Amino acid sequence: MSIIKHAGNRERPRVVSEETMLEAIEELGIVPFFENPIAGYSIEELTPREYWFDGGDSLGPWDWKIYSVQSGEIAYGKFLWGGKAAFATVRLYRELMNWRRSLPKYAPTAQQKAVLDLLEEQGSIGIRDVRALLGIKKSAADAIITKLQMQTRVVTGDITRVYRGEDLHYNGWQVSSFCTPEALFADDSGPQGFPGFPSSGDSLQSSLTPEQSREFLVDHIRSRVPGASEAQILRMFA
Repeated sequence: MSIIKHAGNRERPRVVSEETMLEAIEELGIVPFFENPIAGYSIEELTPREYWFDGGDSLGPWDWKIYSVQSGEIAYGKFLWGGKAAFATVRLYRELMNWRRSLPKYAPTAQQKAVLDLLEEQGSIGIRDVRALLGIKKSAADAIITKLQMQTRVVTGDITRVYRGEDLHYNGWQVSSFCTPEALFADDSGPQGFPGFPSSGDSLQSSLTPEQSREFLVDHIRSRVPGASEAQILRMFA
């Protein structure tokens, strides 16, 4: 894999294709999509500027993320930095899930439970399903899905490219479907609605206490980004 140097002299993946993007996520374990307070620790910062989405035909990581999601090995959703997009391997995601679900502030509300019930019934849903269920606007539905992702109760199950116009041109517009992490990583068949997705084969059941999971996450990030402070790391996972 192509690599670049960063603080602490640790070699870091260089994202130049969908394959190297997946490799970067697997090597880092858990990583934000976009630039954040921890310098150099994002897919955006690992991507040379000429490969980043520029509004033209080169869509870069904006499109490559579909490959990672459809690998069946990666959790993708808005679960870091208070609701920012991020990727995680099953190993790291399960510790985040173990920690987050132990916190009272991440207990689902009655409205959010209604969405989870719909997920249980259908296997996967989209924003339109949430709007229809609750009779709310798109912005409100988006907010509910983001909160459920922060609770580690919902992840992106699939991303579909949208082709428009007479020539069916694709310019990066996408539609996401959502499912529970348990459904996404449960077995070789994948969640209902996403047949054929491979399973990671890695259990979501952590053997650690929630506090141990938090320490595991902090230690892992520190090993990848020696310059990150504990306060920054904890804020990322808070």
